[in-house]
Amino acid sequence: MMTSLTDTLDHTVSDLLRALDAHPAARRLLEGDLSTDEYAAFLGQTYLYVRHTRPLLRRAGERLARAGTSPDLARLFLQKAEEEQGHEAWALEDLARIGRPLESGAPPRPSYAVAAYVAWNQFQVEAGSPLAFLGTAYVLEALSLARAGKAAERLVARGRIAGIERGVRFLRGHADADEGHVDALRSLFARLDSTEDRRAIALSAAVTAALYLGMFSTAGATPCE
Repeated sequence: MMTSLTDTLDHTVSDLLRALDAHPAARRLLEGDLSTDEYAAFLGQTYLYVRHTRPLLRRAGERLARAGTSPDLARLFLQKAEEEQGHEAWALEDLARIGRPLESGAPPRPSYAVAAYVAWNQFQVEAGSPLAFLGTAYVLEALSLARAGKAAERLVARGRIAGIERGVRFLRGHADADEGHVDALRSLFARLDSTEDRRAIALSAAVTAALYLGMFSTAGATPCE
């Protein structure tokens, strides 16, 4: 029997979760055992990719609307763009609350993995399949649902970072919000008939999973210029 798109994506997420649990730096985050420097680096890189989410969703919706073939999907992308408003600010607030505010106009440099993530998704929404970003969204939202809340609880419980009790809004916000988002995407995937669209979504999910792990694997590498 043909594997459903949701089954394929869930397998991708499961593989990513196992890889994160086995990765030393990622495991320290999930166990709440990060230092202030490590958590600040995580939040800084998170801010750099999350700030692109709204523009990417909006651009994908605009392409779909212009094509005129999937007006319901175009509306979905534009709706999700509005839902993501201000999420990058949560990461900035968390940085400020642990005493590591970003200087105005001077964000950190993106790691190689973050730069690749942004470039991949920009390519898809501008010249590839605009629906591919649904695969990216599914991986990130399923990951938040599975791990973000627990990571926030453990960071606070460990108390290694000054101000951490007020510095986990990003993690808690996504743990609370993404259950409904994941269910909505699963319902949507069940209605997609195009083999090309399904392949694009599955590929984007796989790329996102690889790059998310890379955000930890290249933590010691020289950032992109």
